[in-house]
Amino acid sequence: MLAIFKREIQSFFTSPIGYMVIGLFFLLNGLFLWVFKGPFNIFEYGFADLGNFFLLAPWIFLFLIPALTMRSFSEEKKLGTLELQLIKPITHWQLVMGKFLGTFVLVLAILLPTFFYVYTISQLGVTIGNLDMGLIYGSYMGLLFLAAVYNAIGLFTSVLTENQIIAFILSTVLCFLMYYGFEALATVFPNGKLGLFIRELGMKSHFEGVARGVLDSRDFIYFISVAGFFLLWVVVQLKYGKR
Repeated sequence: MLAIFKREIQSFFTSPIGYMVIGLFFLLNGLFLWVFKGPFNIFEYGFADLGNFFLLAPWIFLFLIPALTMRSFSEEKKLGTLELQLIKPITHWQLVMGKFLGTFVLVLAILLPTFFYVYTISQLGVTIGNLDMGLIYGSYMGLLFLAAVYNAIGLFTSVLTENQIIAFILSTVLCFLMYYGFEALATVFPNGKLGLFIRELGMKSHFEGVARGVLDSRDFIYFISVAGFFLLWVVVQLKYGKR
């Protein structure tokens, strides 16, 4: 698994993909948070906090993480190297987790420099340094859990096809449905337990719970279960699917 993990990291940083994704993440965040006028603009928002960043980041990840994962299995299926991976003395789970952790570390590399935003916002407040760090840490934790699920979904769609573009589109659509689809469906039932139940099936409500700094074990179990479900299906597809 460690060899797979190292190979994934090297493949990101020995090609333009990793640098392009990191640059695109900061470009989009910078434009929406500091330049473009609108609901995400921090200067127009009028409050020195990072709430707008944590509202925006899940939508940017919605496209960037599928772009990272689309080649994980699709490229190897197209080149015929997946069979070589499967005959090596590693289990299917080790292969999948090696790729999963490789992409997840890249997401960490993307998020770490955003702590510069924390410093910048802390300096913009009327009282310098007056930030609720517990809320910020909770929001970062929520982003990591969300990225883990997006990552698992991306690997799942990548193992289904050898076409990277199809894998990207499928992953983006599925991530959108899991993040916002249930939230939108719940609006059909604005009152009552059914609407609340449907809303809690989606990732948005659980992400918002963690992002508020509320550490509820149900949210952690939800994210781990959904990520585990999709990773399980990746393993099943590797074992029994057509290659």
